[in-house]
Amino acid sequence: MVRVRSSLEELPAYVPGRKLPGAAALASNESPYGLLPGVAGRLAELAGGVSRYPDMGAGSLVRAIAGHHGVDPERIAVGAGSSEVCGQLLHAVVGPGDEAVFGWRSFEAYPILTAVAGGTAVKVPLRDHGLDLDAMAAAITDRTRLVFVCNPNNPTSTVVGERALLDFADRVPENVLLVVDEAYREYADPALVPDALGLLGDRPNVVVLRTFSKAYGLAGLRVGYCVAQAEIAAAVRKTQVPFSVSALAQEAAVVALGEQAEVARRAALTVAERERVTATLRELGFEVPGSQANFVWLPLGDDSARFARHCLDGKVVVRPFPGEGVRVTIGLPEENDAFLALAAAWSG
Repeated sequence: MVRVRSSLEELPAYVPGRKLPGAAALASNESPYGLLPGVAGRLAELAGGVSRYPDMGAGSLVRAIAGHHGVDPERIAVGAGSSEVCGQLLHAVVGPGDEAVFGWRSFEAYPILTAVAGGTAVKVPLRDHGLDLDAMAAAITDRTRLVFVCNPNNPTSTVVGERALLDFADRVPENVLLVVDEAYREYADPALVPDALGLLGDRPNVVVLRTFSKAYGLAGLRVGYCVAQAEIAAAVRKTQVPFSVSALAQEAAVVALGEQAEVARRAALTVAERERVTATLRELGFEVPGSQANFVWLPLGDDSARFARHCLDGKVVVRPFPGEGVRVTIGLPEENDAFLALAAAWSG
């Protein structure tokens, strides 16, 4: 019998947000507004060319991202979503016996990707639904190779402010990679949530992750990237699966970067709905941490799975984390209304 790596035997599978025909899809943190106008047109033009391999180096996309951030293209590495870039970073610096530190609960892929890379995940419990940076700093040892800071944190929606992030970065050893995952950056108030690239981007051990899956509406095309120092970005590119970012994805992302005004308009709509949903849930008696993402978190503990089933019975799909809480994506106003009606009918 073929031997499978023992480290994978107990590895949980990634659990995607559920899809149900005819139901409001509020489980996967997607944008509800569809493709950006310029993207839809460009994809139609390019559809006939998918029989050819894409540019493996994603040169046009890399240059567009570099121009967007005002950095050298050598500092950019791309992947099939920021989740793949997380894996690329882990493969670049983590080996057997090495550790990756992150808050928990946080992005579900972190422990899975760490194990696939051969490393050991060090999960540091949250405090008040947010990252406990003091405990995370204390968890760093001589075996630590990488630390993830998800800001805003998925799934709890909480954030790390500028002073706290700076202080934490000062406590991370220079030989440990500090990865700030900013997948939800476009939904955050810049007065509350620092831009890690502007704040820490000049540090040799800091990497900033971004994605086109959320505010840019390209979740189905899978494009993410990191901004790092050139030598780190070069190592990350070496660990990418060849041709993992399709030609359609590359072109769509380039066009999306050029539609900043529309991206900002859509994000503002989501933020307004987020604030309305949060206020209504609190009026109904739910505990809801302040959110700076495109979702809200309901820390329902042992009632989480039952609440999710209640919503599913009402044709609204949310994302339960059994025993912990429920993450609810902010959708269109009518979808949010359907969810709030179910929340109001919840008996607890």
